[in-house]
Amino acid sequence: RKYKDNDMTQSTGKLWGGRFTGDTDPVMEKFNNSIGYDRIMWKEDILGSEMYAKSLGDCGILNSEEVVQICDGLSLVKAEWENGSFIIVPGDEDIHTANERRLTELIGKVGGKLHTGRSRNDQVATDVRLWLRNECKNTATSLNNIIRTACDQAEKHIDILQAGFTHMQPAQVVRFSHWLMSYIVPLLRDWERLNQLSARVNVCPLGSGALAGHPFGIDREKLSQSLGFQEVSLNSLDATSDRDFAAEFMSWASLLMVHLSQLAEDLILLNMQQCIKMSDAYCTGSSLMPQKKNPDALELLRGKAGRVLGHSTGFLCTLKGLPRAYNKDLQEDKEPLFDTVSTVRDCLLILLGVVSTMQPVRERLAARLVPEMLATDIAEYLVRKGVPFRETHHVAGAAVKLAESKGVPLDQLTLQDLRTLHGSFEEDVSSLWSYENSAESRNSVGGTSRQRVLEQVQAVRDRAAKLAADAAC
Repeated sequence: RKYKDNDMTQSTGKLWGGRFTGDTDPVMEKFNNSIGYDRIMWKEDILGSEMYAKSLGDCGILNSEEVVQICDGLSLVKAEWENGSFIIVPGDEDIHTANERRLTELIGKVGGKLHTGRSRNDQVATDVRLWLRNECKNTATSLNNIIRTACDQAEKHIDILQAGFTHMQPAQVVRFSHWLMSYIVPLLRDWERLNQLSARVNVCPLGSGALAGHPFGIDREKLSQSLGFQEVSLNSLDATSDRDFAAEFMSWASLLMVHLSQLAEDLILLNMQQCIKMSDAYCTGSSLMPQKKNPDALELLRGKAGRVLGHSTGFLCTLKGLPRAYNKDLQEDKEPLFDTVSTVRDCLLILLGVVSTMQPVRERLAARLVPEMLATDIAEYLVRKGVPFRETHHVAGAAVKLAESKGVPLDQLTLQDLRTLHGSFEEDVSSLWSYENSAESRNSVGGTSRQRVLEQVQAVRDRAAKLAADAAC
């Protein structure tokens, strides 16, 4: 059957059909509808409608009996969503239309009063903010779980040494725990930024109408407080067209995913070199080669970063040409935002599993330590003897070259060999040929000595506790 708009206004709950007389192209129906994805906001939409009905009662648009009737009806709609019995029908083009249509079916014409003074423009902006606010809290919890788990791993494996790299070349000795914490500190920054943007999400646009404001003297401050928002939007034109909060979350998620992708890449390399063991729970096999144990969880973490980056860039392109105020282009906020949130949620859960179950292999990590990584220690040894660093740097380079010409590792040069390069070498130079001593010598704040790494772990724990407390406020 083809529905005419006037018919749909009465029969299927379409909210805008009054001035239309022609048929709607079925392709346009599908093109225009968002119910397929915005239905996930059913709970937020009902909450916003309940509080809005009470506000209409406060300003005299609804009497007390009508407020109770609407709120009881919304509770019935909510129950249908919760038990899976809610049925979407033709004409339910979005979650707002669907909920209002069902409410009116349940309580009659009084349901039609709920939308008084309200536009889907301020309604959808409110729903998305309520939904994203909750997701920000869930994301913060996931970050906290990863950070605490990584701190546990760092403390457990504090005595394991490994090669540190620059330019993908062996550079200096570091602790495995120091390396691991180098990926956790960025997650702290991510969490800090998440808390900051959460405050900008937590702004109430409801009561702004379509664009010009509310005509019935609704108390927006009280309405905002009833929904748990921190403040009311300042300008109704901006409130209905503002999607900065969605763009900011997607931008935030892009940087988070860059950090996760970098960690995944390093873990893939360590796994390839058998320097860490990954749990079978986060690997898959090959359909052809039975020996394979592929780190698919890590590869997908790395790959999904591009997906999230694409959402962020694409949505900014959608926003850049929009005039004031609301335009239907803004419906394109939801699919990239919802998918970004879902992707981040899954990635953080997977990473938590990987980090909590991975096992560094001490012997394999130690095998990657090479004496040439102690060349800087030679230079620093001479500095302690009073030789200017620029000179000691050249001497250390000459020592590396000498070892290469003799065909021996750097730590096999004799005292006599070294004295041909500089007269300040003494018997105590033998203490340089210890990877543990090298790591322990880096004892400044933030360094790789045992003491400093444990301090870093505790500092991260303390900052995470503060961030959790801030997020709860």
